[in-house]
Amino acid sequence: MTDTSPPPPGRDTLFDDLRWRGLIQDSTGLDELRALLDGPGMTFYVGFDPTAPSLHVGNLMQVVTARRLQLAGHRPLLLVGGATGQIGDPKESAERVLNPPEVVAGWLARIRDQLAPFVSYQGANAARLVNNLDWTGEMSVVEFLRDVGKHFPINRMLAREVIRARLESGVSFTEFSYQLLQANDFFELHRRHGCRLQFGGSDQWGNITAGVDYTRRRGAGPVEAFTTPLVTRSDGMKFGKTEGEAIWLDSELTSPYAFYQFWVNADDRDVARYLRYFSFRSRAELEALEKEAAERPAARVAQRALAEELTTLVHGEREMAQVVAASQALFGRGSLGELSPAVLRAALTEAGLVHLDELPDVVGLLKESGLVPSNKEARRVIAEGGAYLNNNRVMSAEAVVVPDDLLHGRYLVLRRGKRSFAGIELRR
Repeated sequence: MTDTSPPPPGRDTLFDDLRWRGLIQDSTGLDELRALLDGPGMTFYVGFDPTAPSLHVGNLMQVVTARRLQLAGHRPLLLVGGATGQIGDPKESAERVLNPPEVVAGWLARIRDQLAPFVSYQGANAARLVNNLDWTGEMSVVEFLRDVGKHFPINRMLAREVIRARLESGVSFTEFSYQLLQANDFFELHRRHGCRLQFGGSDQWGNITAGVDYTRRRGAGPVEAFTTPLVTRSDGMKFGKTEGEAIWLDSELTSPYAFYQFWVNADDRDVARYLRYFSFRSRAELEALEKEAAERPAARVAQRALAEELTTLVHGEREMAQVVAASQALFGRGSLGELSPAVLRAALTEAGLVHLDELPDVVGLLKESGLVPSNKEARRVIAEGGAYLNNNRVMSAEAVVVPDDLLHGRYLVLRRGKRSFAGIELRR
C-alpha cells in the first residue's frame, strides 16, 4: 500500500523519520512495517545488481537508507547479485545485453568494495555482504522449476507492467524469469540469516512483493517490505546510469569534484527533497536549513550543505577538503598551486579543458579557451581588467605564458570576470 498520511506528532521514531523524509512509498503493511522498524534489531536486505562497473547516484538512496536502518540498530544484508546480474531485470525499451560471467564477477567485486564504507561490519548488528550466486548457482534447472517456479502463477507474472510493455516486441524467457530469481533471494536470506525485511526502489515493487509472497508460501515469515521513491529532478528525469551522463560513485568514473558540482548545481525546487532523502542531519537542522535557503536562495546554502555531506560520505574528508579548496581557488579565493594534479584536472574538465600542443599568447589563449569569441574581444576584456591567468590579473594584451606559469608543468587557469573560467592543458 502507498503511504500518504502525515507522521504523528511527538518524538520521531525510525518509522516516523523515514515517513517525514518521504522514504516510504509503498509497503506490505504500515502497521507491520512500523513494528519491525521501531522494534528490536532485525535483519533486512537490499540488493544491487552488478550491471555496470560502479553504483551511481540512483543507487545512493538504497545505500543511505540501509545506513539509516543500521544506525537504528538493525542488521543489513547487502546483496550483490552475482546471479541476477548475469540476467538483468527487464527493461521496457528492449532486451538487455547479457554480459559475460567474468565481466559480471569483476563488477561485483568493485561494487562490493564500494559498499563497504557506508555500513559498519563491527558490533552486534554488523553488516554482511552476500552474493545470490552462492545459492542460485548450486541449483539445477529441474530443482529451480520444481522448488521455485511452481509457486509463480503465469497470469500474475504477465500482469507486471514492464512485461506487458514488452509482450508485443518480445521478451525472452531469460528476462521473464528474473522475478523468480529475485524472489528466491528473499526466501534464501530468510532461511539462512533470518531476514525479515526487504526494501528497494519503487520500480522494484513487483519483484519485491513477489519475493514476499513466495517466502510466505514457503512457510517462512512473517516478512515485510517497503519501497523508497525513485529520485527524480523537477523536470521528471530520474537519476540513473541510463539517463544521460551518469554520476557514478566510483571516483575513477566520476571525479569527486564532478560529484560535488552535481549536488551544488541542484535545482532550488529539488534541493530540500534531496536533503531529506540523503542527509543525516536531524529534522530540526534540515527545517532550519530549508528556511535559510528560502530566505537567501542566491547563497545556495542548502546545495552546498548537501554537496559537502554527500561528497564526504562517498569520497571521504580528504577528498572533500580538496574539492572545496578547488572550488574556492578557481574563483580566486584560494591557491591554485596547493591543488593536486588530479583535483585540478577534474575541476578544469568540468569547466571546459582545452588541449593544446603549443601555447599562444594570452590573447590567443582566451580565444582558444572559449571565454571570448575573438582576439579583439580578448584585448577589450584585458584592457578593462577582467582577464586573469592563474588568478593573476592580466595587465597587458601583449602578455605571454612562461614555463613557470604552468601548474604542475602543464595546466593554466583562465578566468573572465568573477565567474567564467576555463582550463588549458599543454600536451606533452
